[in-house]
Amino acid sequence: MQNKKSDTLEGAVSQIHDGATILIGGFADPGTPEILIDGLRDLARRDLTIVINNPGMRDSGVARLIEDGCVSKLICSFQWPRESETFMALHDAGQIGLEIVPQGTLAERMRTAGAGLGGFLTPTAVGTALADGKQTVTVDGTEYLLETPLRGDFALIKAFRADPRGNLIYRRTARNFNPIMAMAADFTIAEVQEDVPIDALDPEEIVTPGVFVDRYHVTGWYEIGKPRNAGSAGH
Repeated sequence: MQNKKSDTLEGAVSQIHDGATILIGGFADPGTPEILIDGLRDLARRDLTIVINNPGMRDSGVARLIEDGCVSKLICSFQWPRESETFMALHDAGQIGLEIVPQGTLAERMRTAGAGLGGFLTPTAVGTALADGKQTVTVDGTEYLLETPLRGDFALIKAFRADPRGNLIYRRTARNFNPIMAMAADFTIAEVQEDVPIDALDPEEIVTPGVFVDRYHVTGWYEIGKPRNAGSAGH
């Protein structure tokens, strides 16, 4: 059996390269892999395309990567949180690209990628600026946009528990985008609160099968907005 556990944060994220497209889970604080983001920040990669719900707030989430100049483009749904001053300033200066995707469309584009489909039809954004350049299809008199799959080179996700096979379960709302992102990336890296032995997870509770997980790192529990010791599993 392949050993998917990385004992170090550096080892967990080491394969990420300049120019990568990275799917990052989370909805505001819940489910955001803050420690994996710390590890990516330490790598100081450049020209990254980040797919995420929002650009982070103050010193949380992907805001740290944006402040460090790691990100060249953001694909997100909620682009203007009041606390994202750095992103707004860089975007206004033309130093970072932005693609706005409605939230349901963002999720479905990634789910479509994970399912190996060629796209899907949606009425969302028809007749708006978000439809510019996209193919439209009329079905039974209703106009739809053809939305294409959205796949990442890497996914950084957060789960509650993992077993050695990489099977994952999530805690409450932390589930959000994480399971579909795990399926939509070529290489998925999970941070987990704890790991458990083989067969300790009830198969009925597993949300993300290990076949979609390439590496996981145990972070222990930590509180958003407070100092984190990324090298320890006991915080």
